[in-house]
Amino acid sequence: MSDTWLATLITETPQEGFELAITLSRRGVKYTQPDVEVLHKLRPDYSNNADSLTAASQVIAINFQTIAAANNYWRK
Repeated sequence: MSDTWLATLITETPQEGFELAITLSRRGVKYTQPDVEVLHKLRPDYSNNADSLTAASQVIAINFQTIAAANNYWRK
């Protein structure tokens, strides 16, 4: 993937920051496995696995922590 889609980590609100964290996490998966067919084939395995879902949540949380720090935790 060569398109530039992330201009900044700065968001107006924590909600926007969380949504950006989800986007970052999903994009990370697409970069790791660019074959959409393979992604769809694997989805039933990880979508029904508690450990996989917990790991996905952890990745989102780490991305949100990074975004929150970039936004000075939304304090002015």
